[in-house]
Amino acid sequence: MAQTMVATSELVTLKRPFGNDGFGDGSNGSVAEEKPKARRREADPAAALASARHEFGEHGGVNMSIEASATFTVMEPDTMRRLFAGELGPDRGDMYIYSRHFNPTVLALGRQMAALEGTEAAYCTASGMSAISAVLMQLVGAGGHVVASRCLYGGTHALLARFLPRTSGVRATFVDADDEAAVRAAVVPGETRVVYVETMSNPTLAVADIPMLARVAHEAGAKLVVDNTFTPVVVSPARLGADVVVHSVSKFISGGADIIAGAICGPASLVNAMMDLQDGALMLLGPTMNAKVAFELSERLPHLPLRIQEHSRRALAFATRMQRLGLRVLYPGLPDHPHHARLAAMGNPGYGSGGMLCLDMGTEERANRLMHHLQNTTQFGLMAVSLGYYETLMSCSGSSTSSEMPPEDRARAGISPGLVRMSVGYNGTLEQRWAQFERALALMQPPTPTHHLNLKGAAAERDGTDAGNNHRKH
Repeated sequence: MAQTMVATSELVTLKRPFGNDGFGDGSNGSVAEEKPKARRREADPAAALASARHEFGEHGGVNMSIEASATFTVMEPDTMRRLFAGELGPDRGDMYIYSRHFNPTVLALGRQMAALEGTEAAYCTASGMSAISAVLMQLVGAGGHVVASRCLYGGTHALLARFLPRTSGVRATFVDADDEAAVRAAVVPGETRVVYVETMSNPTLAVADIPMLARVAHEAGAKLVVDNTFTPVVVSPARLGADVVVHSVSKFISGGADIIAGAICGPASLVNAMMDLQDGALMLLGPTMNAKVAFELSERLPHLPLRIQEHSRRALAFATRMQRLGLRVLYPGLPDHPHHARLAAMGNPGYGSGGMLCLDMGTEERANRLMHHLQNTTQFGLMAVSLGYYETLMSCSGSSTSSEMPPEDRARAGISPGLVRMSVGYNGTLEQRWAQFERALALMQPPTPTHHLNLKGAAAERDGTDAGNNHRKH
């Protein structure tokens, strides 16, 4: 049971788990077997997805079947023993035991995720935080040390700064991940197990230098773990040297704001170790993805590259126009962004710079007033956390998704009180949405004295109020 692995696409055929490569202890009872020769992986994520094995339905349907069973039957009693001994499994006889271990539908989604990220294997979980937590618990261990970017999603920051130190004695040092000297200085020889960053930081949109960080981590004997939630398809961290790539699949990959899910993409040996019956973080913590959720996601992955292209196109157009209006905009696709050239060098051609942008309004009051008008007056977008939806989603990061961080840590990370994070959607036309943004921005200006008020302007204000009254509450 412990040796069953998540197979990847046909591009890399894996019949048995790989041996010890630094992720597992190599003592899980597996019999050494020659590694089959790997076939060439596609460099373009869309091409890789198209080349992955297509799963057909049980009766020849073009879509795969949903295996909704929690448990699986065997024909002979000895088969059960052999399954638990690891002699049989999904990759050895196409046999399954229990869906907390492996499920055929979830396994198929894992193959797609491995193809997308260019890794040997992938395991899909019930949430992004469960994926991050399980990876860190598996790789770091009790009393271990992590070097992490000082600007991370608030939940990840809380996990590293509070929860893991309290529950397992993990120590985390937060640094400016763009400063190679600072990263090297933070590494504790013999103790640092993981260097952890986000490809594009949440919410400041700093772009990590993944090749540099991989080099520093590997020289220290540590693993580089990269959260690629903001930039699926745009960047492929594993191809740049990352050892493990994690995702909140709930975001761009899902695209519908209706699913909570996560993924771990990396070496097959890591997945095997995490599924070990005795000490595997995934096996014992059980963040199992529902097979029906896996089916839904597998149907959305093929058009992810198209959605990302449009998210990126709209975000660049809005960021460019906002900057021309004199607004303070953060977007890596803008030439004056400090990491513009880095993202261009690391990114996969044709997918732009991602669908996230930030608008710094200076104060939380101004940020909230702008978001109020954008949602309730002009219907530009919705005030909501999360990202990757077809509608534009907006939140004031300091008081929402980064609120777990102490104020001094937010300041060090560059998260200002008035920072509005926008996940730019693609619903409606670009010009329609831009007109709505301009109209909301105009309402931010100081009111004109009544005796000078232009009647046309007054009518516009009335229209805005009416629109706000007609807008459904969120």
